[in-house]
Amino acid sequence: MTGGGGFLGSRLVERLERDGHEVVAARRRDYDLTSMDDTARMFDDHAPELVFHLAAEVGGIGANRANPGRYWFANLMMGAHVLEQARVHGTPKLVIAGTICAYPKFAPVPFREDDLWNGYPEETNAPYGVAKKSILVGAQSYREQYGTNAVFLLPVNLYGPGDNFDLETSHVIPALVRKMVEADERADEEIVLWGDGTPTREFLYVDDCVTGLALAGDLYDGADPVNLGTGEEISIGDLAELVRAETGFSGAIRWDTSRPNGQPRRKLDTTRAEELFGFTAAVPLRDGIARTVAWYRESR
Repeated sequence: MTGGGGFLGSRLVERLERDGHEVVAARRRDYDLTSMDDTARMFDDHAPELVFHLAAEVGGIGANRANPGRYWFANLMMGAHVLEQARVHGTPKLVIAGTICAYPKFAPVPFREDDLWNGYPEETNAPYGVAKKSILVGAQSYREQYGTNAVFLLPVNLYGPGDNFDLETSHVIPALVRKMVEADERADEEIVLWGDGTPTREFLYVDDCVTGLALAGDLYDGADPVNLGTGEEISIGDLAELVRAETGFSGAIRWDTSRPNGQPRRKLDTTRAEELFGFTAAVPLRDGIARTVAWYRESR
């Protein structure tokens, strides 16, 4: 498993080990997947029967704006190298985690997998989204030419215990949790959030995503990309109020409209995942946020 030491990967490792599988979590300190030689060495060392490619360089809007070249290069190279070495080594199956950022900025809502190519991604995360979408092209091309069994999943925004809470690189839920917990402890009168609160997002609890990945690893062998999500959207403004309720922050929320909103709406059509391998999300957003806040208070 690439990215096995990360937020999602570490949870998937735990799940697979509980299910009785022998799991190798390949980490960046051992293998630089932007290097073909290192990627080949990883496959040589472990001769895997099933690879989950979860490794990515990613962050929120600020991190994407600061690192467009790096995010394009690193994500494209890692995916291409893993695909090529899976082909060279005859790996029986490869499950690749794509990104919701691959969808066009103004894709019809709910996002259906067939709409992936009907426009350009939202500008602030387009380099990352385009790189990941290129890996889908590679997976389908390798399947057609070489018979590589590479399946491609599109998880929506993830969150949960163990997430990245660094305000410079985190996504919206961990950023809101940290800001509000710390502001509440300092008795701050207000916090400042980016944008105007109107964009919508869909969020998937990390353990639900782990279930989707495991099911796809066991049951799905198709060429078509598959969304993983809840099928439910919430505005960033309403999300902030949910986090406020769980953290107890009582100050004001000020929206900095000089900062970008990002993509206007995100909501997935999750029909394909349910039909193809029986995946439906189980954890409601409010419950997941409560678990995330509790974990952050206890673990920071």
